Amino acid sequence: MPPIDWSTLVREFVTLLVVIDPIGSLPVFYFATAKVPPALHWRFAVRAVIVAAIVLMLFLVGGQFLLEVLGLRFGSFRIAGGIVLFLFALTMIFGDSKPSREIEAAERDHLAGAVFPMAIPSIASPGAMLAIVVLTDNHRNSVPDQLLTAVILMAVLLLTLFLLLLAAPLKRAIGTTGASVISRVMGIILATVAVDAVLGGLGAVGALRLQQVPGAAM
Repeated sequence: MPPIDWSTLVREFVTLLVVIDPIGSLPVFYFATAKVPPALHWRFAVRAVIVAAIVLMLFLVGGQFLLEVLGLRFGSFRIAGGIVLFLFALTMIFGDSKPSREIEAAERDHLAGAVFPMAIPSIASPGAMLAIVVLTDNHRNSVPDQLLTAVILMAVLLLTLFLLLLAAPLKRAIGTTGASVISRVMGIILATVAVDAVLGGLGAVGALRLQQVPGAAM
């Protein structure tokens, strides 16, 4: 059995932590549960995380397969994915904060529930769907490696659930402004990850020769 590459595992954990953004989902949770009895908040949180987990696992298992059926090169997808992640990061840094955008969408559609906007797009965001496909490249990662990525994904989702269950005391400690600041810091980290994904995609399609960096995941 080959040794575990801890640097890669940490990198994947940080990537998924950034794109799922558990703290950034707290204000969305506060809005979505505003008219829900406090005794049912834990069920609301569990249902939202379960739905998000199902969606992200579907992308982990079948996202790359869909690309191959369509005849698209994964290297090209990595470039496109990196660009989209970078744009997503820019909205986190310069645009409205993630909570503000998702709460506004919920108010516009008059919907508040565990599926929308809590599970999608707050937890299982487009950035998270894209990142999980990039992290589980079938041509670069073995089945055990992809299983480790799935375990890491579940760990991040469990952390998200833990934070949602502690939403009331965290709201008093962080507040909406604090969540917005943290979301922007995570956006800067995500922008770096996105640039690395683009460079990796350019190398995969032969447009750029890069020196292999030990532990690089994307």
